[in-house]
Amino acid sequence: MAVPLLASPEQHWVCPNCTVTAVTHLPPDAAASQFHPCRGLKGITAPMVPAGTKAKVEALEREDYTNGDHVTRDGDGRPVMAIETTRDDGTDRAVFAPVATASVRGD
Repeated sequence: MAVPLLASPEQHWVCPNCTVTAVTHLPPDAAASQFHPCRGLKGITAPMVPAGTKAKVEALEREDYTNGDHVTRDGDGRPVMAIETTRDDGTDRAVFAPVATASVRGD
């Protein structure tokens, strides 16, 4: 006996800062986000929002001195500390932590 497979519902995504759109197929109980390198945010990896959602997505520039830290930079070379998504029901933030580095000296 063949068991029919139920298709996962389509989720349509849009970017409020550029023209990129996407469609995903996930089970209804799956938590999901869709990210892309956004032309409107100078190449920073930014989240998309479900189609029809009124939202603002913006890059937040680092306000501290980077002192040689390896940090995420936008297409203009500005250090970016986070991407913030603001909707009517709240705010989400994706933070870009600096990368730790070390050096070894042989004396």
